[in-house]
Amino acid sequence: MYFCLSRLLFTVREALSKPRGCTEVHHRPKRGWIWNQFFVLEEHMGPDAQYVGKLHSNSDKGDGSVRYILSGEGAGTIFIINEETGDIHATKSLDRERKTHYVLHAQALDRNTEEALEPKSEFIIKVQDINDNAPKFPDGPFVATVPEMSEVGTSVLQVTATDADDPTYGNSARIVYSILQGQPYFSVDPKTGIIRTALANMDREAREHYTVVIQAKDMAGQVGGLSGSTTINITLTDVNDNPPTFPQKNYQLYVPESAQVGKPVGKIKANDEDLGVNADIKYSIINSEGANMFSISTDRDTREGIISLKKPLNYERKKTYTLHIEGTNTHVDPRFSYLGSFKDTATLKITVGDVDEAPIFSMDYYIMDVYENVPSGTEVGMVTARDPDSRNSPVRYFLDSKEEGVRYFRIEENSGLIRTTQPLDREAMPWHNITVMASEVDSPSLLSHVPVTVQVLDVNDNPPEIATDEEVIVCESSRPGQLIQTVTAVDKDDFANGQRFSFALPSQLPVNPNFTLKDNEDSTASILARRRRFNHLTQELYELPIVVWDGGEPSLSGTSTLTLRVCPCQSYGKVRMCQGEAFLSSAGLSTGALIAILLCIVILLAIVVLFITLRRSKKEPLIISEEDIRENVVTYDDEGGGEADTEAFDIIALRNPAAAEELKFRRDVRPETRKHVDPPRSRRSPSVELDEVDVHEFIKQRLVEADMDTSVPPYDSLQTYAYEGQGSPTGSISPLDSPGTQSEQDYNYLDDWGPEFQKLAELYGEAESDVTT
Repeated sequence: MYFCLSRLLFTVREALSKPRGCTEVHHRPKRGWIWNQFFVLEEHMGPDAQYVGKLHSNSDKGDGSVRYILSGEGAGTIFIINEETGDIHATKSLDRERKTHYVLHAQALDRNTEEALEPKSEFIIKVQDINDNAPKFPDGPFVATVPEMSEVGTSVLQVTATDADDPTYGNSARIVYSILQGQPYFSVDPKTGIIRTALANMDREAREHYTVVIQAKDMAGQVGGLSGSTTINITLTDVNDNPPTFPQKNYQLYVPESAQVGKPVGKIKANDEDLGVNADIKYSIINSEGANMFSISTDRDTREGIISLKKPLNYERKKTYTLHIEGTNTHVDPRFSYLGSFKDTATLKITVGDVDEAPIFSMDYYIMDVYENVPSGTEVGMVTARDPDSRNSPVRYFLDSKEEGVRYFRIEENSGLIRTTQPLDREAMPWHNITVMASEVDSPSLLSHVPVTVQVLDVNDNPPEIATDEEVIVCESSRPGQLIQTVTAVDKDDFANGQRFSFALPSQLPVNPNFTLKDNEDSTASILARRRRFNHLTQELYELPIVVWDGGEPSLSGTSTLTLRVCPCQSYGKVRMCQGEAFLSSAGLSTGALIAILLCIVILLAIVVLFITLRRSKKEPLIISEEDIRENVVTYDDEGGGEADTEAFDIIALRNPAAAEELKFRRDVRPETRKHVDPPRSRRSPSVELDEVDVHEFIKQRLVEADMDTSVPPYDSLQTYAYEGQGSPTGSISPLDSPGTQSEQDYNYLDDWGPEFQKLAELYGEAESDVTT
């Protein structure tokens, strides 16, 4: 069929404007050169070119003076035109699916002058569709799933076919779907392509996979239409529609009595045709007899019930056990509750096998005790073991030789009695751990072990000792009764109610004039000073023996000797520290001053040596005149005496020479202060004392001592003593004869004022000491 459409449109011309008063005339001449479109069928297979249409101008009189020209898409190749008639033909077969239309331009020229008779006109040649493309499924084949036991009409999948033909022209692209394979299980909607279930209660366990073929046909399914098909592989997914089932109702299992607690002893399995979580099973023992001795758990991989032992088996006590085992689905679908309870039960009978077992001790462990120092062979305790088997074989005992504690003990092979092999010392090892092994006489390879702990009980066999962890310091400024150190005692023995100690000084030794000991009755003792002031230059170290008793039965005592060191002390709060150079600071001398003094002394000594050397070289006598006899004449010509008299000699010696023999004071050495000096009961007159001692003999003795004394200057010293008589009835006003009255003022607080007041404290301390003495 050929179509030729030519539309002729007339051109409207407007008249020019005229002056007022004139009428306007409108002319509408017809126009015949405005083209719209032509149509041409696709896929033309005829022998001749396909006629498309005809171009015509109103100026064409049919005499051949008009020439038609065609330009644009496909002009001259696909489309040709007759220049004289204006007929257009298509020389090639066209495909609408490749190109739907072509845009061309037409022109009419005067053949003689080549002038354009008509303006250039554009028109379109549209390719008209024919049904030459079958429907296709671009995404096929398909895979789909649907739950088993689904209701009829459950949607599975929607498939869509495409057709390349023109959907706006005819029925070439109007598709209808139909099912070629898969009935009666599935159906397809002819218009939408939705696939649905067509059969109720499809069971996955009966059939899981289905192949469905869907056809798409154009021309609305009419005869002569083109078609295409695709395949859908549908799989039924699982739902929990099958309960677990044991293959049989009764099972038997053999378990030896030697099976270990907590270890698996058997397996049981219930079958479930479902998959995944729908086939998960939980096993349980529902009777008390089996649940007390056994437990069951589920293996997630194999879905088996693993039976384990909870308590030891004993063939001699119980030979069989019956277990009622239940298997239940853990994920139940309520839609299928009408099918019944999703669980099943089975009975398992367990037979206990007899095994030759090792001996069993009567206790899991033993704790025994024995006193220390007991003789070898002393009984410690006994262990017992028996053969658990029915034949009750005899048992023998022995110790594990690899342990260190074995050398202190031995065990009787038949009775299990443990004895010592040597005396034990609690202070060296208070606990002993040994292992006793037992075996049957008939089966020595079967061994059992039991730990035995032996506690060594204490006896009072160690004397106490003084704990001397710290150095005992005695300050030079100590006063009578002042606390020097608090001491404690240690004892290696163990006392159940706590250690109690008593302290005292040795009774067989004379009274210590320097220190005394006070028992505090709380297992401590205090060392107290008995005299005033100590001097480390005179004596630095003192030894003090102390006897300490413990509270044991019987009580033991020990003597410990403490070494006390005298040194200057510096107070820091309540803590006193020994200062090595405290005597320098007390004198107000620094290190630099001391060095300067030493240098001066060395220079003076050098001058003296030089002077003596020069004098000897001149051989001049040392004594220049008779009056220079280098004698020191000390006279006492005053009545009362005074403090200055004591710098040369203490006149009290003349009044009581016997007491002077005991004192023997030296002016270059500070006398030690005695703590308690009992005053005389009655004051004796000087006359009585002089009658008892010969003063002349006493003076001679003092002279000999002065000659032998190396601390006096290198020349004779004459000391004279005059006896004045018995004295007046009123007595003497000199303090030299006073009986040691002490001042009301106490200067002991000066000791706590630091090194700046150390010298002052010593001066007052000496004065008080002299009065006390």
